[in-house]
Amino acid sequence: MIYENSSVLVLSIFTAIALIGVFCILKLTKDKTKRVSTLRLFIQIIATVAVFMGLLIGPFNTELWAPLGPAPRDRLVGADLLGYQFPDGISVPILACYYASGRTVTCPIWQIQAYIFPFWNYARGYAVFYSTSGLEKIFIALGLVAVMSIVLGRFFCGWLCPFGLYMDLLSRIRKAFGRRHLNFSDKTNAALGQFRYIIIAIFIILSVIFGSYAIFGTQLIPGTTPGGPLGTEAGIISNINEPFCLVCPMRPLCVLVLSALGYMNFSYITQIAYGPFWITGSYLTSINIAILIMITVLSLAYRRFWCRICPLGGLTALFSTFTPFKQIALTRLQKDEQKCTKCGVCKRVCPTQATQVYEKKGGDVTESRCMLCARCVEMCPYEDALSLKIAGKTVMKSRNWL
Repeated sequence: MIYENSSVLVLSIFTAIALIGVFCILKLTKDKTKRVSTLRLFIQIIATVAVFMGLLIGPFNTELWAPLGPAPRDRLVGADLLGYQFPDGISVPILACYYASGRTVTCPIWQIQAYIFPFWNYARGYAVFYSTSGLEKIFIALGLVAVMSIVLGRFFCGWLCPFGLYMDLLSRIRKAFGRRHLNFSDKTNAALGQFRYIIIAIFIILSVIFGSYAIFGTQLIPGTTPGGPLGTEAGIISNINEPFCLVCPMRPLCVLVLSALGYMNFSYITQIAYGPFWITGSYLTSINIAILIMITVLSLAYRRFWCRICPLGGLTALFSTFTPFKQIALTRLQKDEQKCTKCGVCKRVCPTQATQVYEKKGGDVTESRCMLCARCVEMCPYEDALSLKIAGKTVMKSRNWL
């Protein structure tokens, strides 16, 4: 009872802070060219806390996960979803590392990989038990992503993703030093956008190869027969079950931040284990660190660099900006051809250098690179030339601020 009352209290305070913050920003921000950006930054911060709400809601230091730290990773959100046991967390299309945050909101990329291998038809997961097959779990994860993408598109990337917040903070650091950002050529930027789908193909193919024995009854490469103490280890891939997680920059960022805050035991990431590529520990690897450093440097130079190649952003775009999903997508960026003067402001301020908002004559100008951050709507100096609509209702529109 005490636990339930404290959880309700924490959630109530959190919700009140969020609502008061949004109200104050909308009412007190006088500069029309910064109101939306300020609101977005606040919502990003609130969303990041909400994603890792397990840090605020107990029980803490449970016996099962005590070695990892005080975050309550046994709190199962979505344990019984759509009539199916789905205990790994709700599949929301944002980078929310499973290892660090527990099972509140879980990165669908991790789920897709894990449900192919090692949990295709294996009843035991990471401290959870499954009553569904890998195919069923993958269907649920992809179905949730598809529905959310159809409703809000890449709004998740622009407004809710914790790693997106990290990159926006890097941009603010660059601006504080008076440095201008760099831009890719249109050809290079388009190629980066295509690279997202290559990454998706690679990690799915690798996962299928690793899980071939469970899926097809035969090994596609030697040493991939499940075994080991948990039944999920498989020879040469005993520690690379989810291949994309080895290169995802969100994983080391989560682990480092949570360790610094005291929500993961620092000793857990300072042990040398598993050979030369695992020089720090089982959660933080030399590969992870190198990728995070590289993405950080590139994001200081290029706005939202990771969003240009993020496979999860690509998956969200696939379900919101490509046929047939584009025809039923509810969130759209609209352009009024009669009111656009081709001033080019929208093209210059776009963090990911999306070009359709400038190049298309009018109508729906949402594209796969557009994160629906609404920076173009905020900066457009012509009344109603650009608007952000959800289910046909205008939630934001450009105004004549000149």
